[in-house]
Amino acid sequence: MEYVKQEKTPAERHPFVDLPKMDDDRATLILSREKHSFIIMNRYPYNAGHLLILPYREVPDLEDLSDEELLCFTKTTLKAKRLLQKALKPNGFNIGINLGEAAGAGIPKHLHQHVVPRWSGDTNFMPVLGSTRVLPQSLEAMWDHLKSLLNSEE
Repeated sequence: MEYVKQEKTPAERHPFVDLPKMDDDRATLILSREKHSFIIMNRYPYNAGHLLILPYREVPDLEDLSDEELLCFTKTTLKAKRLLQKALKPNGFNIGINLGEAAGAGIPKHLHQHVVPRWSGDTNFMPVLGSTRVLPQSLEAMWDHLKSLLNSEE
């Protein structure tokens, strides 16, 4: 209970603002930096390859983005989807935004879009009964694989 009551540090309150300021993309799991947004791997993925797209500016809603930021956010989402299609060859995707705590946003002050690759039959008894996910490789190994594909395209 003490952990829950502890005051959060600024980095814990605003992780998506602080992470892009760091130099080590592998340590932060940032895959791509665009003009107004970036792609980062989710540290608590729903599935292997679960990515997040975020604007650099901390805003809670799509309506708060400028037209230029919104276009970049959308194009960055498409870049993430194409990367996952090439790297993992999923059967489909869940792409979406949870706006507000009531909708399930873990960090409601900073808009972010989920890009989750899906495969036929990928929900099994582990996540359904035990709230546990089994990932085929570490986040770092997945980052290395995805980053190498991005670098080969540049």
